[in-house]
Amino acid sequence: QVQLVDAGGGLVQPGGSLRLSCSVSGFAFRAYTMAWYRQALGQQRELVAQISVGNFARYADSVQGRLTISRDNTKNTVYLQMNSLKPEDTGVYYCKPMGVAYWGQGTQVTVSS
Repeated sequence: QVQLVDAGGGLVQPGGSLRLSCSVSGFAFRAYTMAWYRQALGQQRELVAQISVGNFARYADSVQGRLTISRDNTKNTVYLQMNSLKPEDTGVYYCKPMGVAYWGQGTQVTVSS
């Protein structure tokens, strides 16, 4: 059974940091590019970062330089380090393997003073 457990969200002030994690089981984690998406209230889900099996990372322009995606294949976990957070980063963050329709349950990130 495939499971993706997203965690690490919370309420943070602008300029603050959070570290999200996504623990995966039930499929060959190390064989997939992994991604983080976010969905703001009333908006479509958007891709913010992805990391290939060879650890090549790509980012949306809006988060470049502030968010860092990483993976630990020994723990079947993908991370999203979020620094210099802005109110527009608010949303539910989901991890997902690229190319297959598995989603985590999401973790809420709220950036507000």
